Parts: sequence; C-alpha cells; structure tokens
Amino acid sequence: MSSALNRIDKHKFAPEIPLVRRLAKEFTLDEATRRSIVEQAAELVRRVRTSPKGPTMLDAFLNEFGLHNDEGVALMCLAESLLRVPDPQTADELIADKLGPAHWDEHLGHSSSLLVNASTWALMLTGR
Repeated sequence: MSSALNRIDKHKFAPEIPLVRRLAKEFTLDEATRRSIVEQAAELVRRVRTSPKGPTMLDAFLNEFGLHNDEGVALMCLAESLLRVPDPQTADELIADKLGPAHWDEHLGHSSSLLVNASTWALMLTGR
C-alpha cells in the first residue's frame, strides 16, 4: 500500500469533524488555486450536462435504486456503513443485514439496462 493510502487508512475511524477541521487548517489554498478549482469543476459540470450521450448505466441504476424506494435507501446505507467497518466478518454481517430483508424481486424487469437487471438478480441472490 502506498504511503498516502497508509496515512489515509490510519485515520479511517477518526472522528470526522475534528479531523476535517484539522485538515482544513493544514491544507489552505491560495485564492488563485481556489478559483482555478472552481473554474475546472464548473467546466466539468457544463461538459457533462451538455454531453450528447444519453443516460449512463449509472443513471439507470440510480433511477431504479434511488432514495425513493427502500432498496435504494438500503444500498446507500450499506455503502456509507461499509466505509467504517473494521473487519471482513462485520462487513459480511452488515451486508446480510441490509440486503437480506429487501424486496429485490420487485425491481426485476423495470429497466431496459442489462446492468440494472443483472444487479437485481445478484442482489436477490445475495439476500438469500
């Protein structure tokens, strides 16, 4: 693991608010750098919004499993929770807890996306 990843890993269970405050003090940016970052971010957003491509596979997945249904909320909670899980056994238990009771079968065939339908089947099998 690289030294940067080791330093990040060392703080993964640190209290978030004090850590962010400390990092904000340590890594101050001058006005020109901030302005450059904002301009680059705005340009990226403009390009994405004006892209001639249709919805992406991720868009299809988020449309099916968004925060408007219990399964989407379960996936979001799982993603956020897994960031703080200390070991593989706890991660497995958390996955079973979050995915097991969901009604994945209700999402079968709702989307024309192969990714969404394959993911739905995988989530159904995971929950068993």
